[in-house]
Amino acid sequence: MVTLTKAEEKIMQILWELEKGFVKDIQAMFPDPKPPYNSVSTIVRVLVKKDIIGFTKYGGTYEYFPMITKEDYRKSQMGSLVNNYFNNSFKQVVNFFSEDKNLKIEEVNEVINMLEDLKQKKDG
Repeated sequence: MVTLTKAEEKIMQILWELEKGFVKDIQAMFPDPKPPYNSVSTIVRVLVKKDIIGFTKYGGTYEYFPMITKEDYRKSQMGSLVNNYFNNSFKQVVNFFSEDKNLKIEEVNEVINMLEDLKQKKDG
């Protein structure tokens, strides 16, 4: 799966939230100051060319919708991140985050519980 630029990702975040919309709808979801309509339109057209966004034509206007789910994109990006920066090692990922001094004990406990549940499912 393709990696999106920050601008493309922002458009996708909006479209995933809207589920479908016209360029003006996408532009309206940006915080102030909003990007120019033409800038949003250009990025949307790039995403169409990348087969990330599809559209329905109504006369001279287009309603856009995501062709990939947020979950699929997230899985792809996380897989690339783990592969490229952690040698495809979940252990290295956990170690990286465990070194974060801002972790709350509640979050650590939740992760431990999640891992224990996962282990039980795998042991089956």
